[in-house]
Amino acid sequence: MDKNENKLNKQTDHETSADNLKEKSEKDHPPHELSPEEKIKQLEDKITRTLAEMENQRRRYEKERDDAFEYGGFSFAKESLNLIDNLERSKTSLENDEKLKNSEALKKIIEHLDIIHKDMLGILKKNNIEPIKSIDQKLDPNLHQAMMEVEDDKQEAGTIVQEIQKGFMMKDRLLRPSLVCVSKKTQKNDEKPKKGEEIKDN
Repeated sequence: MDKNENKLNKQTDHETSADNLKEKSEKDHPPHELSPEEKIKQLEDKITRTLAEMENQRRRYEKERDDAFEYGGFSFAKESLNLIDNLERSKTSLENDEKLKNSEALKKIIEHLDIIHKDMLGILKKNNIEPIKSIDQKLDPNLHQAMMEVEDDKQEAGTIVQEIQKGFMMKDRLLRPSLVCVSKKTQKNDEKPKKGEEIKDN
């Protein structure tokens, strides 16, 4: 029992001595204080980071503001294209009506529809919205969407030969792609044999 008490007392004395040494060391060597130059350096770093963040926020704000100004009517313009589609469908429907074909009434109606169509395209153009060129153009996946292929040996394969629905751009942004038909080469039954194949005599 005495041995355990002596051991415990020695351990306690050792811990007390360690604490005293730590306190003495802290008194003799206090924590490092920043010099005026170091404090100035820290402040300069903080100011630089703050200014950089403010500049980034300013640029983000200006981009959002410019986009809102340039493309604020994007959704409205896209919906407005339905009016042009309906106008063109109405014109096609009237032209295909057997009862109205070659009549003076139809000619006058078509003339009025063409005037309205032209005016609508003019309004869109004033707002930097223009139709995409399609007919006789090479298919561009960024502007055109191929709906079907038509055999045509007169045209280079992949050339647009028919426009199903007109596409439009708003400045440098795609409002909607043109829906088109593209040409492809006619498949011939008497194609030359592939390399490595022998020609068989009849």
